[in-house]
This record gives sequence, structure tokens and C-alpha cells, in this order.
Amino acid sequence: MDSPLLLVVDDSKMSRMMISRFVGDLRPDWRIAQASSGAEALDMIEQEPPALVSMDVNMPGMSGLEAAGRIRLHHPEIRIVLCTANIQDAVRQAAEKVGVRFVAKPITQESIERMVALFEE
Repeated sequence: MDSPLLLVVDDSKMSRMMISRFVGDLRPDWRIAQASSGAEALDMIEQEPPALVSMDVNMPGMSGLEAAGRIRLHHPEIRIVLCTANIQDAVRQAAEKVGVRFVAKPITQESIERMVALFEE
């Protein structure tokens, strides 16, 4: 795979920066883009579909689950991992239903290593 594009979607600028930094350290060849909302992510995906998406769940406007569902509908090949503090069973089940993997926040070196491993499965 030539340097895949990872789209980091989170309404927290700090979270986007941390995920981007950890992934950049682990996979320096990956290209990384950022979106601050589900709607912005969907717009960006129409311009250049990424191979990978890291998606927060709780965001203003469209939830990460809804955005992930829409991405799945039009781009089933994109690998999506939810990166969220919202770890209720209902969220996990909804994620599984749309074929999305799951990593719990807080954002740490370890959680991002898990995310990268899920992307590469």
C-alpha cells in the first residue's frame, strides 16, 4: 500500500493533534488529514477518499456513528475506527452493526498503537 491517507475526525483540536502526532510517529509514511466534524469529514471524503478514518463519536451536529454509517454506504472499502470516550455497549454494538472497529479514549501511545493495528488487520 503506498502511503495511505488517514482522516482524523474529532471536534477537539487537541485530540486531532495528539492522534496525528502518535500516528505520525508510528507510521511516518502515512498522510494525515483532519476534520472537525462529521459533515466536514464527508465533504473531504468526496474530494479525496482516505483509506483510513479515525472517528470520534460525540461531536456537535452529526454523530461519529452517523458519519461512519454514511461513509460505509458510499465507500465500503474505507477502514474506520471509532476513537471515543463513549464506551457504552450500545455504542459498541452500533459500531459493529456498521462494520466499524473501536478504540477507547483517552488518546495514548497505546490506544493509537491499537488503532493502527486495527487499520492494518
